[in-house]
Amino acid sequence: MFTGASELIGLWIAGVLTVIIFSFLYRDNPFYKVAEHLFLGVALGYGISLYYWNNVFPQAIGPLFYPAPGEPRNLYVIIPMTLGVFVLLRLVPKLAWLSRSSFAVYIGGSSGILVPTVMAGTFLPQLIATMQPLWTPESAAVGGVPFMWGIVTRLLILAGVFATLLYFFYSIEHKGAVGAISRIGVFFIMLGFGASFGNTVMARVSLLIGRFQFLLYDWWGKAVMGMFGGNGA
Repeated sequence: MFTGASELIGLWIAGVLTVIIFSFLYRDNPFYKVAEHLFLGVALGYGISLYYWNNVFPQAIGPLFYPAPGEPRNLYVIIPMTLGVFVLLRLVPKLAWLSRSSFAVYIGGSSGILVPTVMAGTFLPQLIATMQPLWTPESAAVGGVPFMWGIVTRLLILAGVFATLLYFFYSIEHKGAVGAISRIGVFFIMLGFGASFGNTVMARVSLLIGRFQFLLYDWWGKAVMGMFGGNGA
């Protein structure tokens, strides 16, 4: 009984808040403000709690104050904890300068870790894919239209990369042939932006469809129709 009642209350809260958020499509209103602040507050509180128990406690607080049985206290965690406190001192104007050391360590360490990773995981594979040969014995054995389309595809990739790089090469004035090629680079850039934007819109539309399905089947079908004696969806 308690499980059913709690589920019904949860459906009503989620459904009403969803409708209130959608009310912004009509115009801004106080109910939307309340739902917006409630969402941000709950999300922030949940995120801080999740980050503390998944990262701060097991990696800093636990090893220092609550070590595993038979293991010594890890005093080295005092260093990153101190740097973390220095970041919070940004809120104190007289001590804000201490946060510079924390940001320097963070940015320098992150750059040292990410640069080789990005080079090996992203840049070099893209470079290798761009420099693929147009003809290989394996592709020649295929023959027919797929083989020709493979050559066309590799030529398009090579031309797109070259034209795009030339567009961002500002040491030469973009006139004549250089200007024409750089304009072709703009075309490839717009294609990339358009495909990325299309993927983003598709992801957001799928989330919107999910909320509509929740309102129709879960909230209206189970909560509303169930409360008023309907069969539900």
